[in-house]
Formats: sequence, structure tokens, C-alpha cells
Amino acid sequence: MKIHWKKLILCLIIPLAVGGLSALLTRNSMETFKILQKPPLSPPARLFPFVWTILYLMMGLASYIVLTSKKPSTLGLILYGVQLFFNFFWSILFFNKELYLFSFIWLLIMWLLILATTILFYRNTKFAGYLMIPYLLWVTFAGYLNFGIYLLN
Repeated sequence: MKIHWKKLILCLIIPLAVGGLSALLTRNSMETFKILQKPPLSPPARLFPFVWTILYLMMGLASYIVLTSKKPSTLGLILYGVQLFFNFFWSILFFNKELYLFSFIWLLIMWLLILATTILFYRNTKFAGYLMIPYLLWVTFAGYLNFGIYLLN
């Protein structure tokens, strides 16, 4: 299997850039987030950048695998891009705009997009689908946290 380095690097940079720009745009809202009431099982804030970096790298690798497969899934890659769009704006809606219920609804749509992407990636190359599962699980957990914050605040 030949590695297409430029494609691989681009596929890894895209989700990292989406996450990095989103974090940059929401960094001033972290003080407000610190004082919110949070549901049980809320992890410490310092864990989030570490987890998201790993997830973005796994997503990028999954997209690379699909992109360079014998029959790339065009729909899967389109949905991948759409869910990245939702991922980017969720942070802004939640942290900057403090629209907790709307953010939860946005997250539910994002979750469905991730699920569809995961299924299409899996159908293309099982390993690519497997790489998306931790992301789907983390966003499920994020939904719990988001809804809990909405209820408690």
C-alpha cells in the first residue's frame, strides 16, 4: 500500500484546523464555562484539547483511507465535510453564544451526520469506519454534557 503523503497530511490538517480555529474563536468564553453547573461525570477542562486532538487525527486518517481507496465514497466524504462544518459551529453556538438548547439540537444533527459518515466509511473500508467510532462515542457523551448544562443552567 503506497502512502500518498500530501493527501495524508492534508487529510490530517483539515480536521485539526477546524478544531484549532474553533478553539481559538471560543477561548474567551472559557471563563463563563468554568462557572456553569455541570452534570455528573463531567471531565476536567484540560482533558478536552487532548481528546479532541486524537479524535481529529483519527477522523483525518479515516478520510484519507476513504479518499485513497479503490472506490472513494463521494457521499461519505461530503457528509464528512458537512459534519466538520457542524462540529466547527457547535463550539461557537455553545461557548460564545451560550445557546445551550439550540447547541444540543445542533449536536443531535451533527451526531446523525457522524453516524451516516461512519456507516459510509465502514462500507468503503471497515478500518475507516472503526476509526470514526470513538468520535461518535465522544459526541454522544458531549450530548449528555450539553443537555445537562442546559438543564442545570
